[in-house]
Amino acid sequence: HERITRPTNSPEDFSTMMISLSQSRIITQPLSKAVRSRHTVAAATAATRSKKSRAIPLAAPLTLTQQSFQNHATSRAFLVLAASSAATLAAYQAAGDHGDDGNLFWKIARCSARNLGAEPVMLSPKTEPATGILFPRLCNGMSLAGCGVRIKWRFVKVYAVGTYLDPLAMSVVKDDEKELKKALLDPNYPRTIRIVMNRNLSIDKYTSAIIEALEPRMAGQDLESLDEFKKMNPPVDLVQGAEMEMTIRGDTLLYKNAVGGLGQIKSIVFTRALCDVYYGEDAVSPSHLEDVIKGVKSL
Repeated sequence: HERITRPTNSPEDFSTMMISLSQSRIITQPLSKAVRSRHTVAAATAATRSKKSRAIPLAAPLTLTQQSFQNHATSRAFLVLAASSAATLAAYQAAGDHGDDGNLFWKIARCSARNLGAEPVMLSPKTEPATGILFPRLCNGMSLAGCGVRIKWRFVKVYAVGTYLDPLAMSVVKDDEKELKKALLDPNYPRTIRIVMNRNLSIDKYTSAIIEALEPRMAGQDLESLDEFKKMNPPVDLVQGAEMEMTIRGDTLLYKNAVGGLGQIKSIVFTRALCDVYYGEDAVSPSHLEDVIKGVKSL
């Protein structure tokens, strides 16, 4: 790493530069003519000429001349990228092989981050305690505020649900719990509601449960949007681990179904009712709402 990033003073620095990470290999295509004409990469040339193997051992030295290296800025970027990528891959594999819990990988990440003038931030997922389902810290450009479980018939854990919010938008209300609760009910505060199934469920039961929760909150208005929502879910039953995302921005719902299909509903009545389903006084997942209110304050 130091040989790559520090100024080079002599041709010997290049002759001694090598990637010596044993038991690791890079799968590569034959080098382009431009690269072959500018640099002599002994191991790469030998491997690409062989019909039996298209792999380059990382232990082979990279022999470059100082003049050719300095004359081509593109080559410098190529070498740094290739070496750092190979080192990262091999370090990660070595850490896994020796049970170091990624310590070696972490050291290389810290080294690279310091050279960029920053400390690395490792965002580990959050575990929903009742189901053990993991929620990533970021989704659709927003940050995880909290998660909980949807329980049916007092003991059936149907799915885990998490809320992602815009920290900047919530910064003006997060210190006042009363205003925070109002903001959660207001669809003009953008958010993504992420649902992860904890058990298998027919698609009809899933859509029916959502519609049954929405309809009384819509007071007879824009009920056709309920049919639109049902049509956005293909007739494929949900399996454990299936994911759905509902992103609310004002009067617009952007929906991602369990097979990755996207749909949109334009109705302020629908989005306001959906906010009430998950953040109202009679929220379908009290544990989720409680965790969101708590989590917003630390966004």
